[in-house]
Amino acid sequence: MSSIKRKLLFVILIIAILTIAIILAIKICDKRISQMPEGKFGVTFSKGRAEYLGLDWHDTYSSILDELQVKYLRLGAYWPDVMPKKDVYNFSDLDWMVDEAGNHQAKIILAIGWRLPGWPECHTPDWATNLNGQEHQEQISNLIKETVNRYKSDPQISAWQLENEPFLRSFGICPPLDRDFFKQELALVKSLDDRPIIVTESGELSTWLGGGHYGNVLGITMYRVVWNKYVKYFYYPFPEASYYLKGEIVKLLTGVKKIIVAELQAEPWSPNGSLLTMSLDEQLKVVNLDYMKNVVSYARHTGFSEYYLWGVEWWYWLKNQGHPEVFNFVQELFKSQL
Repeated sequence: MSSIKRKLLFVILIIAILTIAIILAIKICDKRISQMPEGKFGVTFSKGRAEYLGLDWHDTYSSILDELQVKYLRLGAYWPDVMPKKDVYNFSDLDWMVDEAGNHQAKIILAIGWRLPGWPECHTPDWATNLNGQEHQEQISNLIKETVNRYKSDPQISAWQLENEPFLRSFGICPPLDRDFFKQELALVKSLDDRPIIVTESGELSTWLGGGHYGNVLGITMYRVVWNKYVKYFYYPFPEASYYLKGEIVKLLTGVKKIIVAELQAEPWSPNGSLLTMSLDEQLKVVNLDYMKNVVSYARHTGFSEYYLWGVEWWYWLKNQGHPEVFNFVQELFKSQL
């Protein structure tokens, strides 16, 4: 047998052994997950997202607390909202949301920094677009300091999320991560409050090691169907337990103790980034009642303790279009957690 054939057989053998090992590990994880308590579901809410869809954001947020009875929220302290002018802060809208959550015994993960959930990811007020690097970082540090100091006395704040998927370069209109400044942000938050700091990672497009190394809690995204220009709509083929297995490996490698699903897809991924350019029929082909049932079941079998659904504003918009099916489903989901 030639040396080339021997090397090829050796590679095939190694691949076969690794494949069998992964399959066995996933089966073991499946069994362990089946014995764990079910995780809790919450939502990410964005005032800007609600307004983009033509909704009254006050009414939508109130309904999330009153009608859906959501008890786990992820909100963002968006730079353009809370610092509309240089050194001028306006927390009135965020104050109202935080206070209303407290009145309904709902817990909040508050995302802080520059890169926060929602397109274009890096949210910049007009007055800050021409700042140089040092001035920009100083303003972000001031923003973080003011925000944490304002809300650290509120018991409904359960954790801070620092930036959003900061290590992901392939999505959003953002410059590459400045790791030194990110470490400074991290140190600043730790110096101001002792609540857990969540660092988020793409569930499908990253190793999770960055978030695991830096955060007290690792938050991952979980997207089931996405779109790109090469293959159009694409369904991720990962078994549910593969997320749990990956998480256990990351815990061993980084020392992070807790992993949550910070963003679980519950609205369509638009080919051009805008839901409003998709027809209603197109939207419902991607995310509908069957999808919602499947994604909730799928998430439950990944073995994490918290899942924050992305798309709550869209559910309300969809309801206004005469399609309350998704809204009714999640309403029953949240009521079952009370």
